[in-house]
Amino acid sequence: MRVCVWRAEFIHGGPAAAWSPYIINFTVRCAMTNYDRKLSKPTSRGALSLLATAATGALLCSGMAMAGTLEQAKRMHDRLAGVPPTESVLLAMKAELDAGDAMAAAEIAMENDSFYNETIKNWAAPWTNREQNVFVPLNDYTATVIGFVRDELDFRELLYADIIYVGDGITPSYSNSSNAHYQAMEDAGVSLKDTLDRSLQSEVTGLPAEATSGVVTSRAASKAFLIAGTNRAAFRFTLMNHMCMDLEQVHDITRVPDRIRQDVSRSPGGDARVFLNGCMGCHAGMDPMAQGLAYYNYEYDPENDLTGENGQLVYNSEGDIDPETGTRVQAKYHFNSATFPYGFVTPDDKWDNYWREGVNKSLGWDTSLPGSGNGAKTMMMEMAHSQAFAQCQVKKVFKTVCLRDPDADYGIDGADGNPNDQATLNSWVTDFAANGYNIKRVFAQAADYCKGN
Repeated sequence: MRVCVWRAEFIHGGPAAAWSPYIINFTVRCAMTNYDRKLSKPTSRGALSLLATAATGALLCSGMAMAGTLEQAKRMHDRLAGVPPTESVLLAMKAELDAGDAMAAAEIAMENDSFYNETIKNWAAPWTNREQNVFVPLNDYTATVIGFVRDELDFRELLYADIIYVGDGITPSYSNSSNAHYQAMEDAGVSLKDTLDRSLQSEVTGLPAEATSGVVTSRAASKAFLIAGTNRAAFRFTLMNHMCMDLEQVHDITRVPDRIRQDVSRSPGGDARVFLNGCMGCHAGMDPMAQGLAYYNYEYDPENDLTGENGQLVYNSEGDIDPETGTRVQAKYHFNSATFPYGFVTPDDKWDNYWREGVNKSLGWDTSLPGSGNGAKTMMMEMAHSQAFAQCQVKKVFKTVCLRDPDADYGIDGADGNPNDQATLNSWVTDFAANGYNIKRVFAQAADYCKGN
């Protein structure tokens, strides 16, 4: 139980009963709130009034800190569903809390449609665009995340399974060149919990099964990250969104630079040191991994459809030859080849993880996997099976439900950070793996942890 702390400092070390002429400071601090009142050098005439004010504040803080199970149930529901519970739901959750089963109470809250239509949609929405904007329409990426949560699937497979979620009975039907199917669901305000159906992505989109890679090959992700450019964005944003780190955090200049493409200058501004100490640290590891995306492109009409609203994902299957490369590799992998003609020329979609050694070995790569392969599916499996992936998902859930970062200070002067956060998150990561990477369970754990004492 968290309570408020009163602290008085005296000029003399006498009993507290002799406080009136002697108090230097009197501080009230509440662990669960931002109430922090410091009274400095009160006069003997004003001390009683000030002490009474501080004591009243302490009692108010204590009342908020010592929440009963009814208040805890409401907080859990608010955090998970984002809407107030009905009386019957609130009492059912309270009964579970009184019985000591907070996970069951959370399950009741997660039955609310808003848990899927609002909380999970908004949780996943920033992953679907480069601006990381939450205010975007429902799309096949967010719908698939919602489906994975609802069906309690292995969340690692979000990045590589032949799965997509579409709306049952929704018109227009899914289209490779339009988001109208998902926009119709959102406009109608349907229950995503009841409407979304799991399907094979290969059957819905026409991609070969071996070319599907979960949300990475969804239309929304393709439009955001495989459009134009060199496909490095698809790798970088997967790293950001699903391993919670950007390229700066994996920078390692000790990796062999033999797979860095021709479009990267080896002496930017005429200074090779910039490449050796900067560019190489990211590209030496990123380029061999991003090679797994070499057969993909998001095609659109830049003259009449500047943002690619009507474009679609294209994959070079066996027998498809790009006229510029003479292979299945998309032309974008040979862009700016004159920048450094002696750089790596991408011949296929074989990827290798150079970060299994060096400082990035600490990301916890799965030793049961080979660390190399062909295509997006196996490359994304490499990332999803890392310890960093699991840690990232747990951290994102914590922030969504608890409305703060783990270990964030909540005292006014930054002195009251919660030392239990990191140990708790570590235990959740272990539990996440032990329970089939069921992310819905992590939401329940976070609601329990942050329900208030």
